[in-house]
Amino acid sequence: MADIIDYRIIGDDMQIVEIELDTNEGVRAEVGAMMYMEAGIQMNTGTGGGIFSGFKRMLTGDGFFITSFVHGGTGKARVAFGAPYPGKIIPLDLTKLGGEFLVQKDGFLCAAQGIDIDIAFSKRLGTGLFGGEGFILQKLTGNGLAFVHAGGTIVEKYLRPGENLRVDTGSLVAFAPSVDYDIKFIGGFTNSLFGGEGLFFASITGPGLVFLQSLPFSRLADRIIAASRFNRGDSKGVAGLGGGLLGGFISGDRSF
Repeated sequence: MADIIDYRIIGDDMQIVEIELDTNEGVRAEVGAMMYMEAGIQMNTGTGGGIFSGFKRMLTGDGFFITSFVHGGTGKARVAFGAPYPGKIIPLDLTKLGGEFLVQKDGFLCAAQGIDIDIAFSKRLGTGLFGGEGFILQKLTGNGLAFVHAGGTIVEKYLRPGENLRVDTGSLVAFAPSVDYDIKFIGGFTNSLFGGEGLFFASITGPGLVFLQSLPFSRLADRIIAASRFNRGDSKGVAGLGGGLLGGFISGDRSF
C-alpha cells in the first residue's frame, strides 16, 4: 500500500513538484533531484532493495542509489524535486491507471513510498536495436502517485482499440501496458537520407493512454553538441578563426 500524498506542481518550463507529507509518510526520488525539504524530513540514500535493485536501475539509465524522504516529525512537512532539464512533470495516479505504467528509461523522477520501480523489456527485438531509446523500460507498479519528467510540451492521447500512431522514437514518454509498441522502418530512399527524422519511428497501437514529449533530451543534447562544434570550428589556423567568427555572427554574439 503506497502512502497517500498531496502535491502541487510549480513553474512552467522548468517545473518542480512539491510534495506534502504527514507524519511517517515518505517519497522516493532519484539521487540529486531534491530541491528543498522542510524540518522534520529525514533523508536516507540506499539501493532501495539490495544490490540487484541498484543494478536494475542502472540498466534504465538511472543511478545505482535512490533516496527516501520520510517525515519523522509532527504536523505536515514539504519536500520538492526538480526536473533535470526544461520540460514538464507528469503526475501518474497508478490507482486510476490500473496499477501499472511503463516509462521510457531515465524518465522517473519520484514516487510515493510503496510504489515499486522495476524494469521491463520491450516485447520485440527491433525496439531494442533501432528504437533509439533502447529496449529497457521503467515499470512503475502500485496504487499511489508517481511523477515522471519529459522535455518540451506534453501531449496526452488515449488510443482506441486498434488505433495506430507513428511517432519519433524519442518522443514516447510513458504508456499503458495495454499499448502495443513496435519500431518500423520509415521507408523511401529520400525520406531515409534527407528526411531528418532518422531511419525508424515508433509505432504504437491502442487501446491505452500515451504521453508524448516535443523535445526528447537526446535531441536537445544533439543540438547543443552540434552548435558547440560549429562555433568552435577548426582549432588550427585561419579555419579556426573563421569558424569561430562565422558561428558567432550567425548566433548573434558578434557583429561587424
